[in-house]
Amino acid sequence: MSEQIRIPFSPPDITEAEIAEVADALRSGWITTGPKTKQLERELAAFLGTPRVACLGSATAALECALRALGIGPGDEVITSAYTYTASCSPICHVGATPVLCDVAPDSYEMDYAQLERLITPRTKAIIPVDLGGVMCDYDALFAAIDAFGGAFTPANARQQAIGRIAVVTDGAHALGSVRHGKRAGQVADLTTFSFHAVKNFTTAEGGAVTWREGLFDSDELYHDFMLMSLHGQSKDALAKTKAGAWEYDVAFPGWKCNMTDLQAGLGLAQLRRYPGMLARRRQIVARYTRNLADFDVSILQHYRAADGSDACGADDAAARADAGQESSSGHLMLVRLNACGRQLCDRVIELMAEDGVATNVHYKPLPLLTAYRNLGFDIADFPNALAQFENEITLPLHTKLSDHDIDEVCRCLRQAISQAKAEGAR
Repeated sequence: MSEQIRIPFSPPDITEAEIAEVADALRSGWITTGPKTKQLERELAAFLGTPRVACLGSATAALECALRALGIGPGDEVITSAYTYTASCSPICHVGATPVLCDVAPDSYEMDYAQLERLITPRTKAIIPVDLGGVMCDYDALFAAIDAFGGAFTPANARQQAIGRIAVVTDGAHALGSVRHGKRAGQVADLTTFSFHAVKNFTTAEGGAVTWREGLFDSDELYHDFMLMSLHGQSKDALAKTKAGAWEYDVAFPGWKCNMTDLQAGLGLAQLRRYPGMLARRRQIVARYTRNLADFDVSILQHYRAADGSDACGADDAAARADAGQESSSGHLMLVRLNACGRQLCDRVIELMAEDGVATNVHYKPLPLLTAYRNLGFDIADFPNALAQFENEITLPLHTKLSDHDIDEVCRCLRQAISQAKAEGAR
């Protein structure tokens, strides 16, 4: 066995087109937030079908800014999933609100919407659902849970009042390009955030964005507020100050520093031109994995659904995304659960696959298992379904640099590793 990784988990898919855009930014002399960032915002809004997009330094920053834009802070409660990465929850703490964790439904990565309904109180100001792996949540069930709350909703600012209920602020970090019932991620929730981190389908190296649904807010005003928050509360960014005689500025409030640069945006502009093809390739990869794993005793996250609920990973991608009856994920993560196996066996499988040169991962360790959230008083015993999902989960490589042969090799290696781990007595 080799210790050298021959099939990496999630390398960035960078071509000469991305390099050329970054080089163009370098040659232009404009490398911080500038014309390329503004162009990327316009093109992303057109791609998503949303009024505007604000590009920021990360999805975490975007989520925090979204909560601040809604006036959420101390005394408020915000509900999110127990089965997610810390970045879905830490912004709640950053704004001084109280995080409330909801268990997932049995054999699901989505929140248990029946439990969600019971967790809502008069202090609940927002819910942060997670489009895990790029699969959009059941928003019909989510909004029904909100509507079922019989208590009064007291808005804290004009934007909460415009929504008229508990806000839905989606962690769509994985979901750029996902479609559910004819609507793209970004068009359903009140606000949606996306991640452009190096391991995401669409990358700007680091970075993220926030968008919002049509007709809800004054888009120019909200966008302006996001820009203020991202640059110290300063009334003019560097681009605006370059205009002759336009040095004068004000600081409206002590803001933060989480703007996107034109170097990052250059990467994004090239990625966006390629993105439909990248989404189509991800569907092909999921289809091949699905065929190869058909005789394994595993459960696979369903990324693509036909109108009748059947698997549609083999469908034509462009046609499927245009069909209002179909659901299409961004195909971000290949989440696999080894049925009737425990964490010990799964961890041994991960070790054996790494020894064979195949990198894997785990998505995710439930928040109540992490020190930060245990210290906030959360106990994993209260989240049995999240624990059950975690206990036998392995994430296989899923990226657009995989060849068909690579996928076959991953599955061969997985089969071999499971057999060996069981032979060793792992459980």
